[in-house]
Amino acid sequence: MKAILGEKLGMSQIFDKEGKPVPVTVIKAGPCYITGIKTQENDGYEAVQLGFGQAKRLTKPEEGRLKKAKIKEKLKYFREFKIEDIEVLKNLKLGEKIDVSVFQEGDKVMVSGISKGKGFAGVIKRHGFSRGPETHGSDHHRRPGSIGSMFPQRVIKGRKMPGHMGAERITIKGLKVAKVLPETDILLIKGAIPGPKKGLIEIRGI
Repeated sequence: MKAILGEKLGMSQIFDKEGKPVPVTVIKAGPCYITGIKTQENDGYEAVQLGFGQAKRLTKPEEGRLKKAKIKEKLKYFREFKIEDIEVLKNLKLGEKIDVSVFQEGDKVMVSGISKGKGFAGVIKRHGFSRGPETHGSDHHRRPGSIGSMFPQRVIKGRKMPGHMGAERITIKGLKVAKVLPETDILLIKGAIPGPKKGLIEIRGI
C-alpha cells in the first residue's frame, strides 16, 4: 500500500546527474500506524485508516481506537485511504507500522493538503480580475463591476466575488518522488505542494 501521512517542512533543492538544480518539497513522512481497516461487509467500502503525529491528549474514542490496535503512541491525526485492491487489504494488519520506505525514487504520487489561508480578499487578488481606470475621475479602481442583469433579479450562484481566500483542500496529481531518506523519514517531492510549514500532507501512490 503506497500511502502515508506527513508534515511539510519547507522547500529546498537538490542537483541531478547533470548538475542542474531541482526544486523539491521536504516532507517528514511517517512513521504511521494502521488504526482501522474498513471492509465492504462491515462498513460498505474498503479503506485503511492511518494515524500520524504526536498528540498531547486524546479523546475517549481515540483512546479506544488505539487500544484496539495495540498502539502505545498518542497519535494526533487520523485519515482514511481508499483501497481498490482487496488482496492488499487482506495483507494489512491493525497496528502495523507504515514508513517512508513504501515509496521509491521516481514514483508518481498524488499529494493533498490544506492551502495557506489568505483571509478576506478582493476580486483582483482572489480571481485575477483586471483593475479599472486610475484617472479621469474614475471611482472604479478595484471593484468587481456588475454582478448580474436586470433579470433574474438576484445574484446567480457561483458568481466570482470578494470573500475568504485560501484554507481549502487542494490535491495535486502526477508529482514525482525525487528522493527517499528512510533513516530520517524524509521524503523529497519534486515541485511545490499546498499548505504552510508544519501542515498535514496526505501522499498516495498513483
